[in-house]
Amino acid sequence: MGHVLAPGVTAPDFTLHVTPDQTLSLGDLRGRPAVLAFYPADWSPVCGDQMAVYNQVLPEFRRHDAEVVGISVDSAWCHQAFAETRHLHFPLLADFEPKGAVARQYGAYRDGDGVCERALFVVDREGLIFWSYRSPIAVNPGADGILDALDRLETQEKSDGRTQSAGVRG
Repeated sequence: MGHVLAPGVTAPDFTLHVTPDQTLSLGDLRGRPAVLAFYPADWSPVCGDQMAVYNQVLPEFRRHDAEVVGISVDSAWCHQAFAETRHLHFPLLADFEPKGAVARQYGAYRDGDGVCERALFVVDREGLIFWSYRSPIAVNPGADGILDALDRLETQEKSDGRTQSAGVRG
C-alpha cells in the first residue's frame, strides 16, 4: 500500500463522468472546499454505509460550503443505479477509463485489487490538499475526520481573512 497525497500538495485536477453524458472536474469546485471520498466499489456493504453517512451529514458539509464527491472505478451507469437506489444527493464520479487513473494520481489505487483505496481528501478553495486520510479497506471512516478538517480549514481561512460566506462563490 502506498501513501496518499499529503496536505500542502496541489490536488491534481481531473475531469470524470458523473453520468454517461455529463462530467465534473475538480476545477468546477474551485472557490469552495471539496471533499473527495475515494472508495473501492458501489454495492459493497462498507461502501454503501460510508456513502450513506455522507448523505446523512450533507447539511454539515454544506454548512462549511463544501461539496462532497464520491470516486470509484465503477462506471457512470453503475454509479447512477447505486445513487438512485441509495437516494444519494451528491455526485459519484467514475474513475473508469483509464481505470483508476485519477486514484493513482492521489496515491489512492490498489494495484493488486484493481479498486480505489478508501481514501479521503479535503481540498481548500485554492486547490491545495488541506487534509488526507487512508482508512483500512474494510473500515468505514465515517465523517468525523472530514468534519474536523472542515472546521480547522474554516478557522484557518477566517484567521487569514480568506473565507467566503456560504452561498457566495467567486
